[in-house]
Amino acid sequence: MRISQSCADCLYTRQKNKTDNAGYLAEIRSLLDNRSENDTSPYMVYLFNKAHIRYFGKAADYSGIKKQYNDLVLSMEEKLRRVISSAEDPLASALIIARIGNYIDFGAMNSVDNDKFLGLFSDTAMREDDKKTYEAFLRECAEAETFLLICDNCGEIVLDKLMLEQLKVRFPQLTVRAMVRGGNVLNDATAEDAVYVGLDDVAEIIANGEAIAGTVYEMLSEDAKKVLDTSDVILAKGQGNFESMSGQGRHVFYEFLCKCELFTTRFNVPKLTGIFIEEN
Repeated sequence: MRISQSCADCLYTRQKNKTDNAGYLAEIRSLLDNRSENDTSPYMVYLFNKAHIRYFGKAADYSGIKKQYNDLVLSMEEKLRRVISSAEDPLASALIIARIGNYIDFGAMNSVDNDKFLGLFSDTAMREDDKKTYEAFLRECAEAETFLLICDNCGEIVLDKLMLEQLKVRFPQLTVRAMVRGGNVLNDATAEDAVYVGLDDVAEIIANGEAIAGTVYEMLSEDAKKVLDTSDVILAKGQGNFESMSGQGRHVFYEFLCKCELFTTRFNVPKLTGIFIEEN
């Protein structure tokens, strides 16, 4: 998904809000001005982090934020599990609830408001726009042997665990894997985070091999490439995965909240609308 000029301006402003270091900001501007038409926002953030380490000695530390939101959603886990299990269609309910977790995004959001996040759980009904995709998703899973969830944020991965529990109940023949980031970037989930929330109880955890807030095939480890290439059904969570994976000729289901103008304009929906789509 190409970077529009408004997206580039937003990426620069986010860095400017973090520091007034002229040299660093000049390099960020140069990276954006000289981007190729195939560069995505996750890749630009990856380059920004490399520059950040050169100028400041380390990448921005989100460890406290990651633990805060993992713990917050873990505290809700049993209540949400009961809500899901009592639903008319527990898997459908779990998919929608897992999508709500995509709100916890310190890359795309200007701010993450806990009250706003918790308020999103007041509506867990599947939208009409989602139902056609859901039917296709069920058909694909029924015929599949392997399933890959490509994860996004901390906190969200607790809800992903609840969704995978229901997926395995509905389709017990599936071998389930979950791909996480290969290193710390923003508040995205790593293998360490996945184990912390118990995601490894329901899926084999695969690190993608790089600290990038998306899934860029050329940057994946050989193991991650193999898993991606051989999975029968792929569900990718979050805007960053959509930006870096869409249009690559893969059959992928995507699920995310539209959290910025680039996405609300593309899908012609209000901010924080949930999207569940299939790309053949």
